[in-house]
Formats: sequence, C-alpha cells, structure tokens
Amino acid sequence: MSYQPQFPGLFSTDQGAVAAHAHQEHPGLPATQKQMHYAEALSAKIGIELPKGIANDRSALSAWIDTHKPRPIEGRFADYPSSKQVAFAERIARLKHREIPQQCFRDKVMMSRWIDGNKPR
Repeated sequence: MSYQPQFPGLFSTDQGAVAAHAHQEHPGLPATQKQMHYAEALSAKIGIELPKGIANDRSALSAWIDTHKPRPIEGRFADYPSSKQVAFAERIARLKHREIPQQCFRDKVMMSRWIDGNKPR
C-alpha cells in the first residue's frame, strides 16, 4: 500500500495559469557584472546612455541589450566563416600538416565541423 498525499485545489482548473514571476517577492533581481560590462560597452559603441536605474533590474537590462545589440549579418556572405574562424582553422592546419577543404571557406558550419574534428587535443 502506498501513501498518496492530498493537496486539495493544487491542480484545480478554475485557478487558471499563473505567471511564474507573479509569485516572486522580489520581482527585479539586480543585473550581473557580466551584463553590466556588456551593456556599458554596447552603449559606448552606439552612443546611447543606459537608462537610469536599469542596473537594478536584470530582465529590463536584458531587454535593453536585446533591443540595441548588433543584428546578425544578412545577405550573400551570411553563411561565410568569420576571419577569426578561418585564422584558427589555418593555425590548426599548419600544426597538423593538413589542408582545409575549399568548401569550408564558403560555409561556417562546415568550417566549425572541420575545426572540431581537427582540434589539437
């Protein structure tokens, strides 16, 4: 025989869905140091000041960062590997005395897979 605890009303359908943040006593956690450093660097780069008091609310700072961070590259060269990725792959190729397949220079996913497969251990 097993014990089945009773919690009346725990799963009642009349309560409906409740947002997770509705039960928090402290709705705004302070921003992390990493968030603040990134936000300060981003604001300096784009020339916009951070809103007053935003360091006291992690979610508000996160929303500000999402709004102002640079968008990913679109267009013809969006799938090409970055210069840092190519330089890293070339260093690995020199160390391992291997050639990088030419198609890797036109596809960042293929370049990433080649790097992962050839990284020195």
